[in-house]
Amino acid sequence: MADEHENLTMEVVEPEDTQSDIGSDSEAEDVYSENKRSKEVYLPGTKLAVDEELVCDESAYIMLHQASLGAPCLSFDIIPDVLGTGRESFPLTAYIVAGTQASQTHVNNLIVLRMSNLNKTQDNDSEDEDELDDDQDDVENRIELKKPQMTCSLIKHQGCVNRVRVRCLGSSVYAASWSELGRVNIWNLTYPLQTLDENKYEQNDMCPEFTFAGHHQEGFAVDWNPCVEGVLATGDCRRDIHVWNLMEGGTWNVDQRPLVGHSQSVEDLQWSPNERNVLASCSVDKTIRIWDCRTAPQKACMLTCQDAHKSDVNVISWNRTEPFIASGGDDGFLHIWDLRQFRNQTPIATFKHHTDHITTVEWSPSEATVLASGGDDNQIALWDLAVEEDTDQKQTPSDNEDKLSKLPPQLLFIHQGQNEIKELHWHAQLPGVLFSTAHSGFNVFRTISV
Repeated sequence: MADEHENLTMEVVEPEDTQSDIGSDSEAEDVYSENKRSKEVYLPGTKLAVDEELVCDESAYIMLHQASLGAPCLSFDIIPDVLGTGRESFPLTAYIVAGTQASQTHVNNLIVLRMSNLNKTQDNDSEDEDELDDDQDDVENRIELKKPQMTCSLIKHQGCVNRVRVRCLGSSVYAASWSELGRVNIWNLTYPLQTLDENKYEQNDMCPEFTFAGHHQEGFAVDWNPCVEGVLATGDCRRDIHVWNLMEGGTWNVDQRPLVGHSQSVEDLQWSPNERNVLASCSVDKTIRIWDCRTAPQKACMLTCQDAHKSDVNVISWNRTEPFIASGGDDGFLHIWDLRQFRNQTPIATFKHHTDHITTVEWSPSEATVLASGGDDNQIALWDLAVEEDTDQKQTPSDNEDKLSKLPPQLLFIHQGQNEIKELHWHAQLPGVLFSTAHSGFNVFRTISV
């Protein structure tokens, strides 16, 4: 397996990658001609002429890096660190854990990563130009020092990692991983994190601290309770949700009685950020359910939104400060639900921008009205629900401006350049910084919009 990850790389995204900003320009140019076309904003779904290509508008990003880990890592989570919150001074450092989905079951890993020396993207070119008069060796050395760095520690994992989530318990960091083999594992990441700080590259044969094999099928849904240490919920493709509790002595008690309600696969779970016993779930059965886990499993479902989407509900995200839940589905719709009006079965806002399945959605941890969504249409969209449409604004006859005028005013930014985006997460300690993973690898970026 070491061979499969010997080409771990991290780099600044070059201009040929296709990211774009709503409200700023992306340049379409003829690569065979010196005559440049006028700059236009590219909107996903627009067909390019044979002599056109997309280039990244780097002025739309404060920071933009990409990473390749060999085998696809379609689930990851950000590991809280002790470096402080609200960090905006560059270069930045971040820790994550990701799970592989290799073609062979027995060669999968959890990968604990440290990404460091994450510099501002916009500074690179201007500083390099200032250095042209310097000694060439000095210039090359300084450029090398600016490059992002990545170190990793690998943990052997039985089966592909369907999903992984982390939680600090006491002074240690734990990860819960869903395996395609139908088991949920609990891992203590203390030692792998120590090896990263010692700049070691290691393949660990450590065993999980606990494994639950009581689910009847594999699953993807898992979430740690943010209000109570050691409480976990896992949901499977059969329809079952089990609640876990960490007991004294470090053992785990998993309630063998599943929560009763869903009729098909549970796709995602989210604990309330404020109420310790309240859990939300979404399913292929098109419903979103709210549970009170103090109640017996067969009576725990408090609220149900039937037909929340036209088809599978893939993901949900619970706002940290407001009583809102965002949901995304196979129908490409992004819905915003006010839990105070949940019985009305009607979202308070609906956006149809994505052209394929929405596979990930998450509210910003620092801006209550900001969220991000991504999906199989190779887009990440940044939204600000506080933005309202200016009804007094006059429309212009320009074709390009007419296309822009049809976009929801709440849509701040469109990020592209990854294929089949599966997960995104905001970094709670790095304001505005987003991490995303797809079949084509990781992106780490911060836009000028958030």
